Amino acid sequence: MHLLNQTRMRVEQVLDSMQRTALQFENSSLLSSVMNSRLSGQDFIQVRELMKEMFNLQTQTILNQVYVINLKHGWVVDLNSLKSLEGMNSTELNRYLDHKDSIFWVTGSEEISKTADHPEMEGWNSNKETNTTLRLVNKIPLLTRNTAPLGILILQITAKDIRSMLEPVNLRAAQYILDEQGNAFLSPAADREAYQSINRQVFGKVQQNGISNGAFHAESKGNKVSVLYSKSDYNGWTYVSVVSLDKVTDQTGKIALITAAACFGIILTVLIVSLLGSQRMYSPIRRLQEFAANVQPQRIGQERKDEFEYIQDSLNSLAVSRNELDRQMKSQTIHLREFYVLKLFTEQMPGADDPYASERYGFPCGWASLGVLTLELDNLQQTRFQEQDRELLLFAVNNIVSEILPEEARFSPIVLNHSQVTLLTCKEERIEAGQELFNETAREIKAKVEEYLGLECSIGISHPFKRLSDTKRAYHESLAALKMRFVLGPNIIVCYADIEDQGSIEKNAYIKLKRIEDQILLALEERQTEKAEQQFEQYLDELLCKDGFHQEHHMLLLQLASRTLSMLQEQGYSMKQVWDGEDELNHLLRMQTRNEIAGWFQHRLFKPVISILEDMADKQFVNITRRILEIVHDHYEKDISLEYCAAILNFNPAYVSRVFKKEMDVSFSEYLSQYRMNVAKNLLDTTEMKVSEIGKKVSYTNISAFIRTFRRTFGITPGQYRDQKHNEKR
Repeated sequence: MHLLNQTRMRVEQVLDSMQRTALQFENSSLLSSVMNSRLSGQDFIQVRELMKEMFNLQTQTILNQVYVINLKHGWVVDLNSLKSLEGMNSTELNRYLDHKDSIFWVTGSEEISKTADHPEMEGWNSNKETNTTLRLVNKIPLLTRNTAPLGILILQITAKDIRSMLEPVNLRAAQYILDEQGNAFLSPAADREAYQSINRQVFGKVQQNGISNGAFHAESKGNKVSVLYSKSDYNGWTYVSVVSLDKVTDQTGKIALITAAACFGIILTVLIVSLLGSQRMYSPIRRLQEFAANVQPQRIGQERKDEFEYIQDSLNSLAVSRNELDRQMKSQTIHLREFYVLKLFTEQMPGADDPYASERYGFPCGWASLGVLTLELDNLQQTRFQEQDRELLLFAVNNIVSEILPEEARFSPIVLNHSQVTLLTCKEERIEAGQELFNETAREIKAKVEEYLGLECSIGISHPFKRLSDTKRAYHESLAALKMRFVLGPNIIVCYADIEDQGSIEKNAYIKLKRIEDQILLALEERQTEKAEQQFEQYLDELLCKDGFHQEHHMLLLQLASRTLSMLQEQGYSMKQVWDGEDELNHLLRMQTRNEIAGWFQHRLFKPVISILEDMADKQFVNITRRILEIVHDHYEKDISLEYCAAILNFNPAYVSRVFKKEMDVSFSEYLSQYRMNVAKNLLDTTEMKVSEIGKKVSYTNISAFIRTFRRTFGITPGQYRDQKHNEKR
């Protein structure tokens, strides 16, 4: 049975590979282009490229022929030639076109082409054993429900190639396949006749009794055989393995001898291992005793101790050593704290906002806000110190800060980039209270530095902040405040809030332009041309009417164009599809009037970008619908919804609903209900499950709701439908 299942998976893997290859080839741009063309002998380049892609399909699966049939323009391309549709077997093609499915498998010995594909294979049709084929028929396009297909893609594999995959590894069993009607459609005529009775028994067990796999004994050619069968859920085929009972039992004598020898060997091995184990069982204790003797050697004259006493003394000695190591580690805690704070200021501490991170390192907790004080020493030339003493003086200042500020009011002070930096804490919720506390602390530090070192210093104070991850930003704010020394002179204390409002008028103007830019990009993403043009006119009103921008017009326009192209690149498109390199840049920089600027942005940038985004959205429709159908078919028994599908596809539910309605002509809920009812109808036909069990199978926990939905869909209740089918069978 294991070998039979391996054979089934091997065959299904080849069939599934053919199906995925067909879908991939159907979605290729080359096939899409040729399906809209009237190919003739003059289009040999397109035909050659198409044949090349068709030959590439053979590298993935075992194919002996591939057909691309264009029903609209009346041409057929196979692996060998381009021919007219009139040269094809119209009966077979009509049978394929009348099939209800868009992609399906067919078997038989009928030729699709009226003429032989290879000259050396003339007369091939006379031998139906070698001419039996399995074909994968794929209508083009795939999602055609209400319209006729434009063409057909056919992948063909011979029965001989499939039979080669059915040869068992041990060469003791005969394996073959039965179709859904119980016919051994891929087997030679001799095998079909030999196993005809077995096939009827297998078909009866599978169809009538509903047993998908099993085994039984039978007779074939006067010999007793064992028959194993397994029905596949992939395509309804039944895989059969027939093995002679004589072949199964001809090795029993050898097996008995081998089993006896193996048992004797196992007993002997156990005895030897037990003997060696009993001798070596004491070795771990001996090694521990030797280790204990090395840790604490026994002194001369001391009472002899046994092994366990030595081990106990050794563990006590290790405990004492560990305590000593703990004391040494605590002495290094100061350096560890300084390293942690340094990581905060360089933004290299992951998980800095963990509420327990500060507590683990012994820092203050329960603070409402934080602040950064950055101290730099002013000119040392008029003091008793030299410039080379600056680093040493900063360490002295760092020690002063550590002594005058309690540990619950600050993190460990550090020296960073020729500055002394302190991260302060404040328990007051009000921002004004935090700023006042930081100013008072800065004045205290400044006074102590002047008292102990006789030096002038300047201190920059950041905005109060709440998250440890913002420490680096606050540090840069304090450095920016210190730059005011160039204006105000040395020996000062400056808050970043005092200098933040400078240039507020220009800043507000830039912020307004940035807001309009964001609205333009949003309109482009939503493919609203008129809205984008209106927002751009507003943008020009703000840009061209501000005197402060007269030197920056082109730079700001270039910034808007760059953001627009960046948005297109994020969607996976090349900038070259819209932007013509240096020529467009030079044109943009040369424009001097409002009309030129407006015309260039509207016709050379906005409309091409919106056109590309619309094309991309159209291509997404088919893929989104296909993915939703796969989700429904795979998870219909679960409580799925449109929001669930949209979350998997990472799209807005309203957008997914519109796409599905446009492609399928029904809403998502209607399609889901119809599919579940079809599944329930099939279960009523093929199983003896209760109506309540079938309702739960198709995700209806309320049996009354299931019956109402079934009646609304098919006009009768599930029980009436099952009775009707039983009466028809009788």
